[in-house]
This record gives sequence, C-alpha cells and structure tokens, in this order.
Amino acid sequence: MTIGEMLAATVPMARTLNLEFVETTPEKAVVALPDQGDFHNHVGGPHAGAMFTLGESASGAIVLAAFGDQLSRAVPLAVSAEIAYKKLAMGPVTATATLGRPAADVIADLDAGRRPEFPVTIAIQRADGAVTGEMTVVWTLRPNG
Repeated sequence: MTIGEMLAATVPMARTLNLEFVETTPEKAVVALPDQGDFHNHVGGPHAGAMFTLGESASGAIVLAAFGDQLSRAVPLAVSAEIAYKKLAMGPVTATATLGRPAADVIADLDAGRRPEFPVTIAIQRADGAVTGEMTVVWTLRPNG
C-alpha cells in the first residue's frame, strides 16, 4: 500500500476531496486537488478550506514518507499551521511539501528522548505554475508511552 493509498484509507477528508497523491518521498510530497464544483468558493475557484486541507494532506504525506519507520515508537501530530493565500486559485491546484529540517536531526531528537518539532513548507500552485498559496505546518513526533 502506498502512502497516498494509506492516507486515502485512513483520512476521510482526503477521500471526500478526491485528493490525488502524485508523488510521495521523504524529500517531497505532491498532492493534487481536482477542479470540483462542490468545493468551489464564491468566485468559482477552490474553497480556502479545501486548499488548506490539500496543503495539510501534502505535509502529512511527507511526514509519513520521512518518518514512517518511526511509527512503532512515535505518533506524528500537527502542532500548528499557517497559510497565506497569494493569488486567485482557479481550476485544479497542486500542493508540494518539503521538510524544513533534516529528517536525521528530527530522529536524533527522538533518540535523545526529546519530542521533536519540525516545519513542513508547502507551495500551492495553479496549473500555470503560479503560486496561489504558501503554508507551513509544524509537526511533532510524540513518543509513545
């Protein structure tokens, strides 16, 4: 099962929005939101909440790709999120997430008994490549027990 399939199976919002997990590696996650009238805003583009969910889902995908081997000892949780809507988004949009801190440093914190926090940055783009939104989600790996 791919990370995208796992997220679609375990996160109902990902299924509701028909998110497409295009690429999921420890270095980059790309998730697409198709153009769907049910999720439009008052100007005919994707609703801000749908774009937030798209970006948060991309951040979760890269966290699972980078730290999936740590799930036996820690649970990934979003701590905070910030989003800026930069340009009008119309049509399909894609979110690209990258880790803001080396995975090895995060795992070293976990190994040292600390609860690491790390940012994931996300760019949301229209089909023409214009960045319509920028988002940061801060994640933690909460040790089990």
